[in-house]
Amino acid sequence: MRAAVGHGLEQLIARWVGPQYLDAGVRLFRERYAEVFGSLTAPLPGVDAALQTLAGTGYLLALASNKPARFSRAILHQYGWDRLFRCVEGPDTVGKTKPDPAMLRACLEALGSPANKTLYVGDMPLDAVSGRNAGLDVVLVCGGSAAEVDLRALGLPLLRGFSALPAFLNDRGWPAFPGPRSPRPS
Repeated sequence: MRAAVGHGLEQLIARWVGPQYLDAGVRLFRERYAEVFGSLTAPLPGVDAALQTLAGTGYLLALASNKPARFSRAILHQYGWDRLFRCVEGPDTVGKTKPDPAMLRACLEALGSPANKTLYVGDMPLDAVSGRNAGLDVVLVCGGSAAEVDLRALGLPLLRGFSALPAFLNDRGWPAFPGPRSPRPS
């Protein structure tokens, strides 16, 4: 089941429940998910501090998820991160799921950021493919739905946790993209 996560709900339902149940399965899942997603979603360790640090030092942040953007926005709001992100994209906003690069390209456009000054951070093999499809450098973070061994096999930079991201960027000389600073937390 873990291997199916991240490719979009329709693919997950078709694979694990059966294509003949796709419409009903998607409808039932979305009804239930709308009731429980907030209480059953927990951030990876270190995410809050890393996001605050990155936004506070001027990095422009965007989110691209195969989860519908309305849910991603609600989760960001739940944790007080919505003000840190300039753009939130999902299959409902661009009409395609990752690994198609449409979501990432929409984020680049919204940020006004060129691909060569943008780093895509993900936690599953699908993210590696998505980032490459959009022409972005990719770093992967352990702790999501993918096993560390599967992430390591991709040959990309791999962080043990999200809290390592600010130091990773600093060590590699990644300056914040010049532009208006993200709001600092109050």
